[in-house]
Amino acid sequence: MRLVKIWHNENARWGLLEDDKVKLLAGTPYEGIVLSGEVVPFEETKLEAPCDATKVVAIGKNYYDHAVELGGQAPAQPIIFMKPTTSVNRHLGEIEYPEISDRVDYEGELAFVIKKTARKVKAADAKDYILGYTCLNDVTARDLQQLDGQWIRAKGFDTFCPLGPVLTDEVEPEKGLRIQTFLNGELKQESTTDKLMWPVAELLEFITACMTLYPGDVVTTGTPAGIGPMQKGDVVEVVIEGIGKLINRIV
Repeated sequence: MRLVKIWHNENARWGLLEDDKVKLLAGTPYEGIVLSGEVVPFEETKLEAPCDATKVVAIGKNYYDHAVELGGQAPAQPIIFMKPTTSVNRHLGEIEYPEISDRVDYEGELAFVIKKTARKVKAADAKDYILGYTCLNDVTARDLQQLDGQWIRAKGFDTFCPLGPVLTDEVEPEKGLRIQTFLNGELKQESTTDKLMWPVAELLEFITACMTLYPGDVVTTGTPAGIGPMQKGDVVEVVIEGIGKLINRIV
């Protein structure tokens, strides 16, 4: 299935995307898909971020080539950091360039959304807890990251976590989905998701060993090599095979 979250009659609503139509749900998708009977043409919708996050949990340096390009070695275990919910942004939403930063980078990533409360999940059971996968841009003020030594401020600005456009359970990241990032139409990042040092199931086990994830929470899995700066007016696209294209403009 391919889920979307749209703005409809002044409310955020979940829907099932089929061909060129959105079949609205009666509620949220976390307890099952129940259709309301309402149908909206997809071309008339405004997409929202496909999540209901209480938190966004992110993984750093999960592609070997990216760990090397940052001037270090691959970490011995996953590096966890968090982005605030105020950073969550949507497909076609604008990314705001902070006045206090001189370098803001793109980081295209595969992300997934939690389906049910997850605590101390075993990797073998991970699929039972994942609602679906989406594209995410882990926007980063690189100069502030280097200045602070930790990553909260650099990655936590409002609008710094666009994700979408859809959420789907029709892909298998462990089989290697092509992930690409384009800046103004020029390819900047390209890899496959089977190159994650810690795959999705292992990440979910590692994270839930220390914190509880709730329905609608987001986990993003790390970026491959090729990170670089964006400028005001630039358009960045994160494209993942089988999911779609997340597009945002920097302002």
